[in-house]
Amino acid sequence: MTHTTPDHTTRKAGGAVVPVLAFAGIVVAVMQTLLVPVIKDLPQLLGTAPSNATWVLTSTLLSGAVATPIMGRLGDLYGKRRMLILSLSVMVIGALVSAVTSQLLLMIVGRTLQGFAMGAIPLGIGLMRDMLPRERLASAMALMSSSIGVGGGLALPAAALVAQHTDWHALFYGAAGLGVLAIGLTLLVVPESPARAKGSFDYPGAAGLSAGLVLLLLPITKGSDWGWSSGTTLGLFGAALAVLLLWGVYELRIPAPLVDLRTTARREVLLTNLASIMVGVSFYVVSLVLPQLLQLPTATGYGLGQSMVVAGLCVAPLGLTMMFTAPVYARLSARYGPRTTLIIGLMVIAVGYAGGLGLMHAAWQTIITSMVLGAGIGLAYSSLPALIVGAVPASETGAANGLNTLMRSIGTSVSSAVIGMVLANTAHDLGGGVAVPTMHGFRVSFLIATAAVLVGLALAVFLPRTPRPAAQHTQLRASSEEDAVLERAEEVLRGFRGRVLDASGAPVARAKVTLIDRRGRQAGSTLSGHDGGYALAVPSEGPYVLAARAAGHGPLASAATHAGDERPVELDLPLPGETVTA
Repeated sequence: MTHTTPDHTTRKAGGAVVPVLAFAGIVVAVMQTLLVPVIKDLPQLLGTAPSNATWVLTSTLLSGAVATPIMGRLGDLYGKRRMLILSLSVMVIGALVSAVTSQLLLMIVGRTLQGFAMGAIPLGIGLMRDMLPRERLASAMALMSSSIGVGGGLALPAAALVAQHTDWHALFYGAAGLGVLAIGLTLLVVPESPARAKGSFDYPGAAGLSAGLVLLLLPITKGSDWGWSSGTTLGLFGAALAVLLLWGVYELRIPAPLVDLRTTARREVLLTNLASIMVGVSFYVVSLVLPQLLQLPTATGYGLGQSMVVAGLCVAPLGLTMMFTAPVYARLSARYGPRTTLIIGLMVIAVGYAGGLGLMHAAWQTIITSMVLGAGIGLAYSSLPALIVGAVPASETGAANGLNTLMRSIGTSVSSAVIGMVLANTAHDLGGGVAVPTMHGFRVSFLIATAAVLVGLALAVFLPRTPRPAAQHTQLRASSEEDAVLERAEEVLRGFRGRVLDASGAPVARAKVTLIDRRGRQAGSTLSGHDGGYALAVPSEGPYVLAARAAGHGPLASAATHAGDERPVELDLPLPGETVTA
């Protein structure tokens, strides 16, 4: 799969690009958190049964899960900025639909449209990779990745304040206004990336993945209402398994799949995605438990008796700390690599939840828990896109990060279902259909989060170990793919390396070297250094062709085979003499 690469000028993105893209991510998080303060009042506000009102939340989750990988792939094919603006525009339309109605069906339609904004996160990360120099990329991706937590933390008290003092529809007008602002800033500040994946959009693959995700997430989110052992729940799980298996077989057989499962099956990508599910679980548990603990009346003996707004302010440090960890992550990652940073983040989360078991007796204690967890989740969230970006070709950045964001969403969905079940089963029944969560339920929820983090930690430990990132090639102002491939080649010794030489044996700088696999697809590319040196990692053993070209020289195609061991194959590439133009 080939694509056009950005030129030198594209890499010089303005200083406002990163804040604008991060703001778009925050807007997405605000949309997600919008209804949290009024969840318990939704049945009355919409004049429906509680089981029907939950569809207002479930619909957003389902559409976001479907849109995230699809919008990422569309961005790779047709332009990431274009798809980012489209995602935000659909969200604005959905917010306006919800703002003018109190009817359940229309509200579900509006919330479904709002879910499409979830594609903004992987699209923003892809734009950053395409435009930013390597020294700015780590902190920028960290900020973009953690924006989902930042927006959620900031939006919770703001939404609670609005819900307490004005009509709840004002929440949607506010979200629409933020969306319009994000679109305007994106149009003004963010240039389009010329990077494109070649091929056509995989419509059958998109339909199959959408159907499989809906069939999977529906029983996860509605299982507590339907019954976990009911025929509906078990039937949907079985149908999801069948559809996703058929989808996987289809994706492996077509030349331009929606999701390259061979890339996804690589150890570094697979383990990163599995760890993302665990980080998603850990992020959502604190968001579910602490607001309820803070708002329960003191008459229960353990409730902290705070208002909705104060509860939101106590949890807000979770998002703020995530934002402030972005520059910390950049320094740690530059020194130790994203794998180590992910491990550190998961260890901090584990400490936060373990310590939080004893910090549930005062509002100030919940603030400490929020800050510690925010620091750990910020480090973990920031590491995930860096690990993905370092393991996939640039032409698949949007789709790969979309899949990773989807894994986090699945984690939050599983967390919501499991913690909701735990709190319901441990609740104290006061009679008259009123049940109050117990301290035992809150502590069991924290223990579940700790267990999920430990699983994530085990997965992170088995990620491929990479040496300290090299700095000797930062002077190359290559395209984003060339930088990324070269960086991976430095970290993964298995591949080809050598020098590009002219007819006299002198080194040729800035020669384009492309790696082509046995199927004729591009497997990587880079630019030679000032000494003519190049390095390219190979995804697997087998025959390859290395094509080299440079201005003023004839092109060269050299066949070579890699045995699959960890030692690089040394291969110099002598270019023919100068080309003569008529």
